[in-house]
Amino acid sequence: MNTMKVEIWSDIMCPFCYIGKRNFEQALLKFADKDKIEVEWKSFQLDPSIPDRPDHQGDVYKYVADRKGLSYEHSKRMHDDVTQMAKDAGLEYNFDKVLITNSLKSHKLIQFAKTKGLGDAAEERLFLAYFTQGKNLNDNAVLLELGMDIGLTAAEVNEAMTNPLYAHKVAVEVNEAQALGVRGVPFFVIDRKYGVSGAQKPDVMLGAIGKAYEEWKKSTEGLLEIQEGAVCTPDGDCN
Repeated sequence: MNTMKVEIWSDIMCPFCYIGKRNFEQALLKFADKDKIEVEWKSFQLDPSIPDRPDHQGDVYKYVADRKGLSYEHSKRMHDDVTQMAKDAGLEYNFDKVLITNSLKSHKLIQFAKTKGLGDAAEERLFLAYFTQGKNLNDNAVLLELGMDIGLTAAEVNEAMTNPLYAHKVAVEVNEAQALGVRGVPFFVIDRKYGVSGAQKPDVMLGAIGKAYEEWKKSTEGLLEIQEGAVCTPDGDCN
């Protein structure tokens, strides 16, 4: 093993997941051995019961207010706060444009993209489409467009949508998250030893990555901490 794996459970309709992605990327930019970090995106559905076209699909403030028992004004303020958090991370959120839908189709596209080494590209494109551009991620024509944007063919996008294998892969990763105790996203699992929950600031992520990496590096270099002294080697050198 020549890389340390970071697994990230995420849902494309989670506003903190896109912020967490960007903060994680900022942390990696500061990490000297970033070429030794392997990132794998994992599927998580915050609410798999959401219909393809829920009530108030085009009014996220009303949708969240009804779901959480809040006033419309309270919901609007909450989203304004998240918009500012996104701006601080270098992202543009347009909640006035968001079209709420079930995220399963998006996750199936991500699962197929992972088989082509395009998991990160798929996550990025879907986040942008949902939070900034207000695209309907239940529309097969839209998903075709987004898939082709990241380099997939029309046949490959159709395969992702129609082959039950990719829905199965989504379910496996959701179950895996539950087994690990993941109750919310984003959730970062570093080297299967450390978990980081939420859209943490880049410096917090950098510290977690650095701590796990030092332990990983030590485990891959050998089991012993060696204090050097005078030795003779098999090639005849004694010093």
